[in-house]
Amino acid sequence: MRFIVGTGLSGQGVFLVDGDWAWNLTAIDGRVGTDLRPLIEGLVDLDSLAGQKNKVDAEPVTSLTPGLPVTRPGKIICLGLNYVDHIKEGGYDVPVYPALFMRCNTSMIPAGAPMVRPSCSEQLDYEAELMVIIGKGGKHISEKDALDYVFGYTIFNDGSVREYQRKTHQWTPGKNFDATGPIGPVIVTPDELPEGAEGLKIESRVGSEILQSASTSDMLWSVARTIATVSEFSTLEPGDLLAMGTPPGVGHAKKPPRWLRPGETVEVEIEGIGVCANPIVAEEDQVTTEAAE
Repeated sequence: MRFIVGTGLSGQGVFLVDGDWAWNLTAIDGRVGTDLRPLIEGLVDLDSLAGQKNKVDAEPVTSLTPGLPVTRPGKIICLGLNYVDHIKEGGYDVPVYPALFMRCNTSMIPAGAPMVRPSCSEQLDYEAELMVIIGKGGKHISEKDALDYVFGYTIFNDGSVREYQRKTHQWTPGKNFDATGPIGPVIVTPDELPEGAEGLKIESRVGSEILQSASTSDMLWSVARTIATVSEFSTLEPGDLLAMGTPPGVGHAKKPPRWLRPGETVEVEIEGIGVCANPIVAEEDQVTTEAAE
């Protein structure tokens, strides 16, 4: 199944998507709520709900304004170095244990929302990533069972302010500027994709300029291995998010560096899932516009 959380002609809700059309599941059963958490937690039977989609009118996917798939995830855990060529372009050694960091909720935005270049730095970079949405909780999960814990997959752009990321050995500042982490819009259940979402083309671009292009098969730590590793130290909970790292081609490694500029729209596409597109705005322009309103 494919879902988009957002607002459409029929109001706010969780939409079941089939091709160019969407059905508001929240309008069928109010228990669905306005993000994925009730579905993730199994409060409503998905198969039964999908069978009732004709109770509401279909609306064009293009009419939807996406929201966050999970409004307030308990944890957002990200892999920093998971593609060998990206590791090399950053000047790092290939790790024997994944480089993990966390993002906060205020850094996250839905697909389509403005991605903000902060006023204190011009070094806003892009990172195309596969995002895993955890479907059930657990700790000390075995790698062979790990994929059973996945609710679905979506797209993430791990927007990074490199100047601040490089100020310290800890990456927290550069990875957590407000409104720099687009996610969505489409969430795809595992049955729609290859096992572990492997072998999918992943690409970022601005207009016709291709910035990154690779395959999820190039990841050092697979989805299953990542879930097993993270669950060794942290109890995974329904709705947690795992970002699977980015392939080579990021802006800071290009010569000269290729930073995202206000007025551009950056797109991240993953085969079988969709496209996450966001306009770039300058923080100072956004503040001026908000003040005028």
